[in-house]
Amino acid sequence: MAHYNKISEVCYNPKITAWRFRVKIHRIYHFYFYLTSSGPFYTYVLADEEGTKMEMTIYGDYDRFRGLEKQEGKWVEIFRVEVNCSLAGFHVTYSRFYLADILCTQIHIIDPLNNHFFMDFKNIHAIPHMDGRDRNYPIKTMGVVFNTETHFNDPANPRMMFYIRDNIRIKCVATGDHAYAFRDGLENMRDRGQVIVVLKM
Repeated sequence: MAHYNKISEVCYNPKITAWRFRVKIHRIYHFYFYLTSSGPFYTYVLADEEGTKMEMTIYGDYDRFRGLEKQEGKWVEIFRVEVNCSLAGFHVTYSRFYLADILCTQIHIIDPLNNHFFMDFKNIHAIPHMDGRDRNYPIKTMGVVFNTETHFNDPANPRMMFYIRDNIRIKCVATGDHAYAFRDGLENMRDRGQVIVVLKM
């Protein structure tokens, strides 16, 4: 059985290019260089089975990656890729490193993994405002979710983390049916049990 590296295990070593990942394409962003009028280029947000995320940017319209920009949500294998230190500036993930393709980098689409159920909460766009009538929901803030993380230390009870755009970090602990109910928004959580929301100052 082939050995795969975990994103959480990545370290910077310019002599190592034999990294091998099995990850999900969590998000795809395209961008242009306006100074040179070149592009589009694509940044891929990759997530492994544990929910750890890292970016990979592909510059140029290389034949071997053609069509990959349309594969958001798919699982892929990545062979022979470099790991570099992240530069200053905005990054979609909080990783200190990013992946960079080299001439011999290969990316293959694979079937979804079955040993861990990777939940994608990309349909969550906002935490709705809760008024005094919704006393079952101890929510005291409101904001737009710009990132989510899932942790599967116990696969039967996934733990979720929400990040709110106004720089306030909200940690939501959800298990069982609660985790699935978040797909439709908190307003559909009635009679499903209590949602625990902790505001970290």
